[in-house]
Order: sequence, then structure tokens, then C-alpha cells
Amino acid sequence: MRIFKTKWFVRYARQERIEDISLHEAIERAERGIVDADLGGGVIKQRIPRRGQGRAGGYRLLVAYRSGERAVFLYGFAKNERENIENDELETLREIAAAWLEAKADRLEHAIKEGLLYETIYDD
Repeated sequence: MRIFKTKWFVRYARQERIEDISLHEAIERAERGIVDADLGGGVIKQRIPRRGQGRAGGYRLLVAYRSGERAVFLYGFAKNERENIENDELETLREIAAAWLEAKADRLEHAIKEGLLYETIYDD
């Protein structure tokens, strides 16, 4: 399983102090079949807690996800910032997710080299 973050998500996670271990735990739950919401088109929503709090009031992360293969963290927001995303935003995220989930290894490596994607180290 390879786990990536988009350039936008890297900035967001840094700003919100979201650590890679929380991202890995979210993917581990998904791998066990525990998905907070399947939004279609390869996009899932996983909740992670704020530091020292529970998941209910924490962050919502939208992830391009293909079990056993690849996860790409695309977007995140705090529950207190907004309830959910709009339909047009979801449609755009589905298009982005499809592109990253279908990308061949050379495209991924090029995106990493260009700073569009960052890979996290995942020990399953």
C-alpha cells in the first residue's frame, strides 16, 4: 500500500498539525473495511481526531483510495469549519481521484519529483 499527500494537503496538514501517523491509522481502518463514508468515484471520507480529542469533532479527510494499492490524501477540513463539501467540489475531487488512482508508476514518480505528490512511509 502506497500512501501519498497532494501538495495542497501537505500544507493543510502542516498548518493543522496533522501527523502522518494519523493518516496511516485512517488508511489502516479503511483497509479493515471501516470507512466513514464512501463518496463514490474512488473517494472516501475518513475522520481523524484533533490532538487530545475524539474523531467526532476532529478532521474530515477526503482520500482517493483503492484497497491494497494506493491512497492519496486530497482534501481536509475541520468539523467546526464546515459540515460537508458541495456537490461540485465532490465532482472535481472524483476527477482528481480517478487520475491519481489510474496513474502509472512513472507518472507518480514524476509527480513526486515535481513536488505535486509526497509519499509517506507506511509500514503494514
